[in-house]
Amino acid sequence: MNLYDLSLSQAAQLLAQKQISSLELTKAVLARQEETEPSLNCYITVTPDLALDQARRADERRAQGKATPLTGIPLSLKDVINTQGIQTTAASRMLQNFTPPYDATVTRRLLAAGAVLTGKTNADEFAMGSTTETSYFGPTRNPWDLKAFPGGSSGGSAASLAAGSCLGSIGTDTGGSIRQPASHCGIVGLKPTYGLISRYGIIAYASSLDQAGPMGRSVADVALLLQILAGFDRKDSTSIPCEIPDYNAALTRQVKGLRLGVPREFFVSGLDEEVQAAVERGLALLAGQGVELVPISLPHTQYFISTYYIIATAEASSNLARYEGVKYGYSAPRQGANLEESYLNTRGQGFGQEVIRRIMLGTYVLSSGYYDAYYAKASQARTLVIEDFHQAFRQVDAIAAPVAPHPALDLGQAGADPLTIYLRDIYTIPCNLTGLPGMSIPAGFSSQGRPIGLQLLAPRLRENTLLSLGAEFQRNSDFHQQRPVSQE
Repeated sequence: MNLYDLSLSQAAQLLAQKQISSLELTKAVLARQEETEPSLNCYITVTPDLALDQARRADERRAQGKATPLTGIPLSLKDVINTQGIQTTAASRMLQNFTPPYDATVTRRLLAAGAVLTGKTNADEFAMGSTTETSYFGPTRNPWDLKAFPGGSSGGSAASLAAGSCLGSIGTDTGGSIRQPASHCGIVGLKPTYGLISRYGIIAYASSLDQAGPMGRSVADVALLLQILAGFDRKDSTSIPCEIPDYNAALTRQVKGLRLGVPREFFVSGLDEEVQAAVERGLALLAGQGVELVPISLPHTQYFISTYYIIATAEASSNLARYEGVKYGYSAPRQGANLEESYLNTRGQGFGQEVIRRIMLGTYVLSSGYYDAYYAKASQARTLVIEDFHQAFRQVDAIAAPVAPHPALDLGQAGADPLTIYLRDIYTIPCNLTGLPGMSIPAGFSSQGRPIGLQLLAPRLRENTLLSLGAEFQRNSDFHQQRPVSQE
């Protein structure tokens, strides 16, 4: 096996046993990055010199007996996570020349653990999208099939990991943006409980929905990353002051007797037959390990999409109002006759069409005369969705669902109709509306060879339940061990 094909946990073990060095591992990953980037476009910014320097220091740290499990592991970061002295663009023309003066808490914790940064990954602009086609820097392609998109908005992170140009990545998830590309790229993606990982230093899309989370090739990988990232941060007012358990211990915990809910509303017309078959096989596998499958109902499923897009766009409208070309960011070369015209020129040129569409929708639902009709109603509907899951978790320990209604589509196939893209989020947005943790694990392939994921959801701060179920699934399947065939 090539070094770049190792899982993060495998590489950590080899480093601990001194069978390989971080410098050797990093050189292999950077060579793979150089090989695959021309066709995949996973990265906006690559940092090979920094990575090699960090790898050398990681080897020195290990020689001194000061290593953590993450020391010397090459990782990528989604380009909405601030990195001091390294360009952070949010995949937008608006921030194409922005270099943050400080690290996000996520960045700081990874670097303190000795991680090696391979670069900043491509994404949908300001994390708005589910295909990674709205990026100002061009679309990312799926390593499993270059004709397909990798999912989004953390598509660059998922694709870089699947391709082997890093061994782990950190994405963000506002409505499925970790889990959905993880499903389409055949990796594991975990969206933690809202507030478990600090959002400080992460460029905001929708503040009550955004959550950073780990992406790895195995459940063990995301457990290792979560152990480093989770924890209270006084710089984030939404951070949860809670005790952090041993996530690695959950990997060997028995799942026999756990009750897994299967929502009847999720398996209806519109769900691709191959996706449904893969999910059902996954459920049967878990049932064979002693997990009890329990039919449940989530009666307000029909309101998920409308509730999410009203709340998300309203918060986006507020968060993105700061980009006006005066204090920082893109400024239109031709200024207007007055301040308002200058703002219009800058924002019209600096933002892409999808971002503009969502800002306009969000501004509309917050405007006088429409706030009560739309935003207030969406907030009430959100409470009903939360109550649905509260009632469901009185019956079950976790919930199973598809990740997306169909496998990855061809590039350009979904872009003609924005509503088609929005409807793809039906299975993933409940986690964000409710603040619950959710995880996608590889569960099969379509007839075209494109990966399909199985999604697991759990109550707040019950990431251990997801990790136990996911680890059991991977002990009895090999989907996560398969790698894309190199493509020209």
